Amino acid sequence: MLKLAVLVSGGGTNLQAIIDSIADGRIAGARIATVISNNKKAYALERAAKAGIPAKCVSPKDYESREAFNDALLEAIEESQADLVVLAGCLVVIPEKIVERYENRIINIHPSLIPSFCGKDFYGLKVHEGALARGVKVTGATVHFVDKGTDTGPIILQKAVEVQDGDTPEILQRRVMEEAEWVILPRAIDLIANGKITVTDGKVTKKS
Repeated sequence: MLKLAVLVSGGGTNLQAIIDSIADGRIAGARIATVISNNKKAYALERAAKAGIPAKCVSPKDYESREAFNDALLEAIEESQADLVVLAGCLVVIPEKIVERYENRIINIHPSLIPSFCGKDFYGLKVHEGALARGVKVTGATVHFVDKGTDTGPIILQKAVEVQDGDTPEILQRRVMEEAEWVILPRAIDLIANGKITVTDGKVTKKS
C-alpha cells in the first residue's frame, strides 16, 4: 500500500479529488498517510479532518529561519513514512534537501501544458492570466515529478482543456481543475501505486 503525504496551501480541491478517487477505486493500492499545509487557515485541513486523515500545519511563520522550516517540513514528511509526496496546490518551494531525499518520489500538479506558462513566476491565477493574455486556444494541466528546478521535472501526464470566448482567469481556472487536474492527478498516483511507470534518464515510461 503506497503511503501518500499530500502537501497543500489552500482550498484542497485536488486533495478532495484524491480522497474521492481512493474511495471509489480510481486509485488502487494507495492511502493518504498525512496532509501537511503551510497555511493554518487552509480549508484543505478541514477536508482532511472530515475524511479522518491525520493533518498538520507546518508554517514558515512559526520558525526563525527558512532552514528551520525546511527541517520541520522534512521531519513531518518522514514521520508519516510516506512513499510518495504529492504537491496538490502547494505554494511552498520544496527545498533541495527534500527533493534529494525523495528523488523521483515527489509529484506536482501544474495548471498548464508544460513548458507553457510555467516556472518561477507562474502559479495560481497567474498561469491562467498568462494563457489568456497570450491568446492561446488550448491550455490544460500537467502532472510531473519534481526536481531541483521549477516545473522542470519529468512529465507523467498531461490533459488539454479548451479556452473559450469570454473566459476570465477564474472561469478558466475552474475548467482546468474540473476537466484536467482532478482527472490526471489521481490517475498519476494510481499509475505510480501500481508500478506502471518508471523514470529513466529524466523521462517517464509507462508500462502496459
